[in-house]
Amino acid sequence: MAQSEEKFEHFPPIADVVDKTNTGDEDISARPLEEIESLCMQCEEQGVTRMMLTSIPFFREVIVMSFRCEHCGYSNNEIQSAGKIRSEGSIYTVKVLNRGDLDRQLIRSEACSINIPEFQLVLPPTRGQLTTVEGLLRDIVADLSAQQPLRRIQDENAYTKIQEIIDGLKEIIADDEEEGKDKREKSQLSNDDPVARAITITLDDPSGNSFLEFVGSMSDLKWNMRTYERSLEQNQQLGLAPPAEDAEDHIVNEAEQGPEGLNEEVFEFPGICSRCGRPLVTRMKRVSIPYFKDTLIMSTNCDNCGYRDNEIKSGAAISEHGKKITLKVQDRDDLSRDILKSDTSGLSIPEIDLVLHPGTLGGRFTTLEGILDQVYEELTEKVFNTGDSGVVDVDDRAEFQEFLRKLKQVKNAEIPFTLILDDPMANSHVQNLYAPDPDPNMEIVTYERTWQQNEDLGLNDMNVESYGDDDKKDGGTGS
Repeated sequence: MAQSEEKFEHFPPIADVVDKTNTGDEDISARPLEEIESLCMQCEEQGVTRMMLTSIPFFREVIVMSFRCEHCGYSNNEIQSAGKIRSEGSIYTVKVLNRGDLDRQLIRSEACSINIPEFQLVLPPTRGQLTTVEGLLRDIVADLSAQQPLRRIQDENAYTKIQEIIDGLKEIIADDEEEGKDKREKSQLSNDDPVARAITITLDDPSGNSFLEFVGSMSDLKWNMRTYERSLEQNQQLGLAPPAEDAEDHIVNEAEQGPEGLNEEVFEFPGICSRCGRPLVTRMKRVSIPYFKDTLIMSTNCDNCGYRDNEIKSGAAISEHGKKITLKVQDRDDLSRDILKSDTSGLSIPEIDLVLHPGTLGGRFTTLEGILDQVYEELTEKVFNTGDSGVVDVDDRAEFQEFLRKLKQVKNAEIPFTLILDDPMANSHVQNLYAPDPDPNMEIVTYERTWQQNEDLGLNDMNVESYGDDDKKDGGTGS
């Protein structure tokens, strides 16, 4: 209890910090800011750096820093995560279609790269930032415009291409060279007005400490989030694994020791921990799930850093049809059902507008209660909702808290709900408590995959027919 109170004292909610900052109190010591004299890198005079410790609702603790030099006017701001690095990386994608999308809050950590494919623009990792989509686009315009006069002289081709990007971004944010005209035009625009050019913004953060705001709920059609396991190279870049040469030495030492006796039913594969770079063993076992199909369960456990992971893969052939499972959950007995959710399956609960796209949570073999607990934990740790200027919008916050309350009722089976697993590969399964008889609370529907689904799964380019005939033609009759 004392630890949580101390955490609250050091990292108060951002709304409380704003209230204390805007009180107009001339007593600097009463403000929740730390001010430090710092050297300005532009004019080499002394400027002031202000630091604020705060917590963003439904996200985590952060440190917001702002620098300003009164001598030359130079200023910048930066945000750093005060929490631990996440166990997985994250990718956030949002479609910017109207002006309301420009107000979405954006947190960018120092490990995050940003991609805007419509302009073939990739921003490498840089300093952390707390801003909006519009603020990000304005920063890009400012950074690209700084060296344009010099480019025009040295490389006119590069100048022309970059100027096209600048002009395109200015159209999106409705910016104009004439300040008065810009203000008049923007005052007549509403959040529902379409932007001049639709774009896609993708945040790829191996540390998992970045975020893009959704609108309403996670079923926002213009917003998507998925997590992924970091590669060894990414862990090395984050300082979570030793350099490559150290890892290679450990592999050699492991190989010299020789393999230990393999279990007849469990296969073991030596490898490298993706988190600390030390040698470990991945175990794989083939399991036959009653009234379903053979499944491969893989488990990884690192004795050095404690990293653990498990993954589920189908051990059967690719199904010709997709499968949609609809389960009516009536009481807590249904929470004990075994559930196999493959990495190609989406999960939804329409009663509370919960939608998880394929790839979210990866492949999982657990119980219904276990997967709902994981969804609740992910949302309470990773999601936040803020309004303009970094202040939490009261309505949005209340709406999301209401969503979390309903999700908690669902995971405790306090209210009846419907669970839907839609898997185009038909590799997902929910336990039938009445097997081999039909389950009255569960409906299973098979369907033909669309061309786009086959394309997304990489099945359109696969050719597994007539291989035997091709081998005979290639081998000829001389064999």
